[in-house]
Parts: sequence; C-alpha cells; structure tokens
Amino acid sequence: MAKEITRADIMDMAEYAKVRAEKRRALVDVKRNRRVPLGPHATFYFENYETMWQQIHEMLFIERGGEAQIPDELEAYNPLIPNGRELVATLMFEIDNPVVRKNVLSKLGGVEETGFMRFAGHEIVAKAEEDVDRTTADGKASSVQFLHFNFSDEQAKAFAAPGTEVVLGLKHPGYAHMTILPEAVREALSKDFD
Repeated sequence: MAKEITRADIMDMAEYAKVRAEKRRALVDVKRNRRVPLGPHATFYFENYETMWQQIHEMLFIERGGEAQIPDELEAYNPLIPNGRELVATLMFEIDNPVVRKNVLSKLGGVEETGFMRFAGHEIVAKAEEDVDRTTADGKASSVQFLHFNFSDEQAKAFAAPGTEVVLGLKHPGYAHMTILPEAVREALSKDFD
C-alpha cells in the first residue's frame, strides 16, 4: 500500500467529476470500520491512503484552486496517512448547537494530549499533530484534532492478533470516555501496519 500521495496520483478534476459519486460511495465501505464514536460528542475517524486521497480530491474539486492548490493539499493531508507502525485519527467534536459547542470546547483545552489505546498489557498515548496549536491560550480546544498512535513491532503484533480487546479513550477531566473497538474495526485498522 502506498504511504504517500504524489502529484501523479491526482486526477484531472474533469475526470474526477465523472467518477466522483462512485468514489464517494466506495469510500463509505472503507470508512464504515474506521469510525469510532466516543462519548456524547466525539468521534475518531481513522485515516488511511484512501480516505486522504478522497479528501484531497474533494478539496480540489470544491475549492477549484487548480494546479497551484495541489502542493498545499498534499502537504496538509499526507501526514495523516499511517506510515509503518502507526494509526492516525481525526478526532472530531461534532456538536450542532453553537452555544453547546462553544461551552463544551471551552472546557477541553489540551484534550489532544489525552488520547490513548490500551490492549494486551500495552498502552499507547496519542501524539497530537504539531502543525498548529489546537488549544487556544484561554483553554478552548479546536473541534478537530489530528492524533498519531505510534506502535512498536511488539505492540502492532499484539493489536493485530484476532480477538484482541482494544480500549480507545480520552483521559481529559472534562471528557473522560472510553470504548472498546468492535472486532471489525480492530481488524481493519490492523491492516494499516506495514
């Protein structure tokens, strides 16, 4: 599996328009076992080459920035493709009501530092993407966070073993929630390892 999207992987937008609906439908199946709700407001979306390829194409299609936009999209989304022994997730706090959203996020500063996975005697603490600070000086968290879970060879092997119970969670005092990954999700994510 390719670990980086290059200029050569980008379709012409006129050609993409012809297959866009089909590509979007196909991605629904890919994403089905890569989405993990956590608590009342958060969802982890585990990314891979296919999800990022689609995201780049959607950005190019919608924004119509042409050739000049491509390098920026590749730079933004390539780091979210798992590479080697890692899983990468977009953590989103999805709250429709703007008042509730502002209230919840104002209490979640630093939430990006509290993600974890626990399984088979191992615990992996997420590392936040360092492109920008996603917590403001006054302690308000961004509604979108990008997290990397880096595994050793031993941890990747344990995670990939059929039937391994994997707990995914956040330890933030304002949003302390955990869930067990469904087996189909664990299996799909284990394919992200080299």
